[in-house]
Amino acid sequence: MLMPVAGLIKVRYGEKADIDSPFFKLHYRTTATVLFISCILVTANDLIGNTIDCISGTIPGNVLNTYCWIMSTFSVPAKNMVGKGNEYAYAGVQPYIEGTSEKTLHAYYQWVPFVLFFQGILFYLPHWLWKIFEDRKMSKITNGLLGRTLDIKDRADKCSELVRYVTETFHTHNTYALKYFICDILNFINVIGQMYLINVFLGGVFLTYGTDVLKWSESEPEDRTDPMIDVFPRVTKCTFHKYGPSGTIERHDAMCVLALNIINEKIYVALWFWFIILAVLTALYLLYVLAVISVPSMRKVLVERNAKHDYKDRIDPIMKKAQMGDWFLIFLLSKNMDSVLFKDFVTKLAEKLKTDSPHLHPSA
Repeated sequence: MLMPVAGLIKVRYGEKADIDSPFFKLHYRTTATVLFISCILVTANDLIGNTIDCISGTIPGNVLNTYCWIMSTFSVPAKNMVGKGNEYAYAGVQPYIEGTSEKTLHAYYQWVPFVLFFQGILFYLPHWLWKIFEDRKMSKITNGLLGRTLDIKDRADKCSELVRYVTETFHTHNTYALKYFICDILNFINVIGQMYLINVFLGGVFLTYGTDVLKWSESEPEDRTDPMIDVFPRVTKCTFHKYGPSGTIERHDAMCVLALNIINEKIYVALWFWFIILAVLTALYLLYVLAVISVPSMRKVLVERNAKHDYKDRIDPIMKKAQMGDWFLIFLLSKNMDSVLFKDFVTKLAEKLKTDSPHLHPSA
């Protein structure tokens, strides 16, 4: 069942260039994978049985189930659980009188798998855009340099080619970096927008869904109404009309069990908490990115940290001349190359910039 999304969570060592941050991966790998798996779960009838089962005396079960699933069900809002088993069978299925009682329609459950799949696509979209903008640039310039090689001459030749490329294209990578930062911002906009999207989809209850569940768990049993049942009722009502023998319209009151909602409620509680955590982490990460853009000294520290060695004397001359785009390219290279190879690269690049590029201005 999960094979279609296995590719998103597969860890690849040395197969492809690493072109984004761990926070970026939380969106297109972790969150998109969770949403796609959730979509599969809510469509797996083998796990939950029938999505809807309705009871109503004389109406054939298959006809009633199909009708209530297509035409949607409804529930009568209950203030609390008092009276369950005495005055009515279940919370939400009290007697309903047309025009005098309130009722809440439930048609969203037909769309849950489609919405979950659409959400997964939206979380993958910024990564897809970045892959288009990036155009395999990092893979091309690190071809043959991603893994360790025992051929010292081949490694030295490829490293020299990389140094020549970086030198010749110095100060031309600002747009490359800008596109990545735009995709980072899109991740944040997306997670906030999706919270409001789900809120609209569920009838305006999602924004407080998690806090309502927490309050419910701490309330006294006789005073509380399960918010998960209010949003995802497990038992609902359905009214079926048909002609009687003499042509009179007969009204049949049915009670329907929605087994699917036992999974839906857990999925959306988990999504509420995860979206809050993801939004906070992404906001903090964007502040961190802003600091990196604003403070050149932080860029040097990040490159040195990825290099795993003290290359201060080699990296300093490079950072003094590098603009934001140049730093971003070198930073990605430091993530993708092993420490020995990166040491050779920064040594040769520093010498090359010193001898061949005296015209380059200091970093911007």
